[in-house]
Amino acid sequence: MPSSPGRITLWGIEVFMAAADERSISAAARRLGTSASTVSQQLSNLETAVGAPLLERSARPLRLTRAGEIMHRRAQTILAEAAQARAELAMADLARLTSVRLGMIEDFEADVTPRLLTHMAGELQDCQFLLETGASHMLHDQLDARHLDIVVAAQLGEAADWAEQHLLMREGFVVAAPKGRIDTGADILGQLQRQPLVQYTTRHYMGRLIAAHLARGAAPIPHRFELDSYHAILALVAQGSGWTILPPLALMRARRFSELIDVLPLPLAPLTRTIALTARHGVLGDMPADVAATLKPILQDAIVGPALARYPFMGDALTIL
Repeated sequence: MPSSPGRITLWGIEVFMAAADERSISAAARRLGTSASTVSQQLSNLETAVGAPLLERSARPLRLTRAGEIMHRRAQTILAEAAQARAELAMADLARLTSVRLGMIEDFEADVTPRLLTHMAGELQDCQFLLETGASHMLHDQLDARHLDIVVAAQLGEAADWAEQHLLMREGFVVAAPKGRIDTGADILGQLQRQPLVQYTTRHYMGRLIAAHLARGAAPIPHRFELDSYHAILALVAQGSGWTILPPLALMRARRFSELIDVLPLPLAPLTRTIALTARHGVLGDMPADVAATLKPILQDAIVGPALARYPFMGDALTIL
């Protein structure tokens, strides 16, 4: 996209934000699908236009200057407003929508997200899709900052005033223990308290939810490991290093460990989380509701059905809403 020195362009701001976020000109070029020389030129044009250096290019990794920090804050608002303007202009005719920025929890990346994107691509044939996966709290922050249009993630509380929310599924947390380690005919909680807990990281909302529930309902339970990977947690459990508490979605993502673990009901008060689709109210018309309606049968087929077939006791705690 051509531009002239002395003029601030949306493309120049997008390039600056990519370089600031990636802390590398070459990485920014890869992210934007352009050349490093183009990125460098656009940065020079923008610095000329604002009359100040924005990045310390000699630093490795790149660092924002004081002027760059101010520009970064303002640029986030500019790009967010531009994205919302595009969405609002397309709202009357979603067939003209040119881009959708979708955030999905990592739990869905193998079984659910590809099917959803295939369906959306068929409905919006001229639309470009940007997908971001991550923890629920990170995706909600991105939506709040207007960097994403639609988020599918765990509910973190009451929806904000600006948001519309469509409930998708509810799942109850369960225990995963090494195969044959727990005698289900005896005191399950007492047996678990004598073994180390492999804990999901409390840096994430789900980990804090589990830790708070344990603190309310049980005596202190020692933990030696605190991890943010379902696969790593269940690998440790399968090897006999301890037990864990996870939602059924985690078990379905790490099926290869299923023969090496026992899955048991949580021997405490029930703990559940709700997965919902959240978007900015009124910006995308009926699209959020349509995407939620599309997701529900996918979730039933890819997640709920297989999970209940393997673990029938989850019947009351794993359901489409």
